Amino acid sequence: MRLFIDARPAPRKHATMKILAAMSGGVDSSVAAAVLVRAGHEVHGVYMKNWINEENIIGHCPWEEDIEDARAVAEQLGIPFRIVNLMTEYREKVVKYLLEGYQSGITPNPDVMCNREMKFGVLWDWARDNGFEGIATGHYARKEGGHILRGADPNKDQTYFLAMMRPEQVQIAHFPIGHLLKPELRDLARDLGLKTAEKKDSQGICFIGQVKMEDFLRTFVPDKPGPIVDLEGKVRGEHRGLHLYTLGQRKGHGVASPIHKQAYVVVAKRPETNELVVAIENADTPLLWARKAVLHSISSTGEPLDTARILNAQPRYRCPAGLADFKPLGEGRAELEYHEPQRALTPGQICALYDGERLLGGAVFESIQHEG
Repeated sequence: MRLFIDARPAPRKHATMKILAAMSGGVDSSVAAAVLVRAGHEVHGVYMKNWINEENIIGHCPWEEDIEDARAVAEQLGIPFRIVNLMTEYREKVVKYLLEGYQSGITPNPDVMCNREMKFGVLWDWARDNGFEGIATGHYARKEGGHILRGADPNKDQTYFLAMMRPEQVQIAHFPIGHLLKPELRDLARDLGLKTAEKKDSQGICFIGQVKMEDFLRTFVPDKPGPIVDLEGKVRGEHRGLHLYTLGQRKGHGVASPIHKQAYVVVAKRPETNELVVAIENADTPLLWARKAVLHSISSTGEPLDTARILNAQPRYRCPAGLADFKPLGEGRAELEYHEPQRALTPGQICALYDGERLLGGAVFESIQHEG
């Protein structure tokens, strides 16, 4: 039965559009679809079938449950619903990128690539061919004047994951819940009686589920044990493979803390000797802090990022953006110098670039120049 949608936010007067709502089976994308329906758009729901865990990786991969939840919400809203099988494209564009990155010693971000290559890439190609004018997602982000702005909820803002989107993708993207705080969104889902109103948020890899990255990687990349050494070269333990560790990692490396309230942290990976380097973390730990970096694969969400400027650079999700001097080098590369030292800048990670709340684009950390 179709719900009578009469709850926040109030509809705006504008021309209606035919919009494809990407529905993951979670509460955020459910409310996103509901907001669009109430605004009078012609909305169709779609579930991107990217992964079914054929390798039996340890963890919960609830794709069947997610499909049923998404379908149930679509029925409640009275909108058409379909499943689009993109498993082949996902393995080629996201899984391959992830595995090759970790195997080469860098730290990739599959969620960022999933947005650019899948949701607003392959799925948009399918949507456009089927007469849709835009794609909506449940991201906590806003759009104003053709620009992406940070979500209203600072604890849920997800613009970092949109940093590598291209200008043409931004133009067809819709973010219907970006003006809401998470508690407000839950209340709205309850008001509408949506099946997913109380469903817990997913914390897993994009469209794969509750699977730990370590378990995912060990399924495809064989262990390659080697020594864990400190800054003086003393062996402190043995690692299982450099690809399983991230710079700045405090836990899970297996080296016990020698002093109360102080801990070893990963500060370097040396592929040539297969050594994982750890050090006691403090404000002056060598190799842990840096101001300068080189970026590559610069991508703008609007106007080109081809002039020197001061901007805000966010080096990873849930990390504050710091003021930095941005100097283009040409061919998609730039120098970045933070005004204050940053912890654990890591090659391969995405750096999201902002002008205040406005997302300018993003890039990939190529190399880091450490303090000292």
